[in-house]
Amino acid sequence: MQNTPLTADGPITRLFRAVGAHDFAGAALHVLRLPYGRITDRSRFWLVLEEGRGTCTTKHATLAELAREQGIRVQLMLGIYEMSEQNTPGVGRVLAAHGLTCIPEAHCYLRSDGERIDMTGVPAGAVPIERFLHEEPITVDQIGAYKIEVHRRFLRDWIPRTEAARGRSLDDVWQIRETCIAALGAGAYATPTR
Repeated sequence: MQNTPLTADGPITRLFRAVGAHDFAGAALHVLRLPYGRITDRSRFWLVLEEGRGTCTTKHATLAELAREQGIRVQLMLGIYEMSEQNTPGVGRVLAAHGLTCIPEAHCYLRSDGERIDMTGVPAGAVPIERFLHEEPITVDQIGAYKIEVHRRFLRDWIPRTEAARGRSLDDVWQIRETCIAALGAGAYATPTR
């Protein structure tokens, strides 16, 4: 992605300038270095900059909104991938405790000029996510209820097709997924990337 100085003004741009970012690459690097963790209100995704942490969703929504303010052509994307210990270190113990090797997870990232850009920040040794089972562009207004709806619908269809998950309720599988996310926030993902 071509680096662009932050020349336009806007509320997200001002927040990035306040943390010392003066171009899009600097803003993306700042977000990459933030530890993984949920902010207090996902609908106020810019809290990533105030609370100093974020998830794939809130980090990329903040960057997508910055790109919109700056007129940079970047698309916020929602993808579903098979989350495992190999590509998401820290979830293996949780999955194994439930007899699973993977579970479909919703992941947000950016797309620019046909390339995926992931500023989530992953621990060393993680295998990059290469294959998505589902991908679609979304808006920052869709990072809440819509993203959850797409994810739960995907899980509902996945459960009967997966021997290790068959017979479990959607709520049970969702709770396993929530436990995985909690493990990420408490593990290596909680350490800022340098």
